[in-house]
Amino acid sequence: MSSIQLKAFGFGSVLTAVIAFSAPALAMDVCATGKTLTDGKLTIATGNPAYYPWVHDDAPESGNGFEAAVAFAVADKMGFAKDDVIWVRTSFDEAIQPGAKNFDFNMQQYSITEAREKVVDFSDPYYSAAAAILVRKKTVEAGLKPEMAALKALKWGVAQATTALPVVTQTIQPDSDPLFYDDTANAVAAMQADQIDAAVFDLPTALYLSAVVLDDGVVLGQFPADQSENPDQFGMLMAEGNPIRECVNEALAELKADGSLAAIEAEWLQAATNVPLVK
Repeated sequence: MSSIQLKAFGFGSVLTAVIAFSAPALAMDVCATGKTLTDGKLTIATGNPAYYPWVHDDAPESGNGFEAAVAFAVADKMGFAKDDVIWVRTSFDEAIQPGAKNFDFNMQQYSITEAREKVVDFSDPYYSAAAAILVRKKTVEAGLKPEMAALKALKWGVAQATTALPVVTQTIQPDSDPLFYDDTANAVAAMQADQIDAAVFDLPTALYLSAVVLDDGVVLGQFPADQSENPDQFGMLMAEGNPIRECVNEALAELKADGSLAAIEAEWLQAATNVPLVK
């Protein structure tokens, strides 16, 4: 039947509505039906409190901040309006324990690991953490720029058994051998003691260290996550066997395919944190 015939029978508006309601949106709505804690609602957990740049002003309901924005984007792809999203709070350790959950999924920068996947489920990754360079303010004031030639002249520290090792030794290739430390705390202590000029951490850790641990910490720059052989990947945490996992992964796949996820990352993690890419 042609569109002219449809309009003649008064079906033109119906056809328009059907076309406007895209097939992917319809599929996601069907996917999530009956699988959430509360019918017709999506319950998302975050930290108590939730920190910048993941959530701004500890207010996830605003949608401001990387994880808050991703959460609402996923909800939208799943067919949930903003008013149908319920926010709850949990501690980091509480949520990662086995057993029933008071949320459909939880976003608190949970790294996807084999050990954790034995007791909880994760979505596909929504963020691959870039490697970032942590220095002190006085180093920047002395003229240091996020440029590879300048980085080679620095004295580097590396927390052993981390993804920072190949970034320093293979990507940066400093003029002098780096110093090695057992863990992040010792590497930061070495920086405070002026034993090293710089160290590499994943971007979230570098942001935390610069804001909370080092009085004069500065995140100088970041490398694209795809330059790392084994980037730290964050996933949405859910109860083991949660049937909504498939729906969440479908939503994430759409956000990746249409460029929305990359745009959210650019807005909230690159622009908002003002951490430039190393040239």
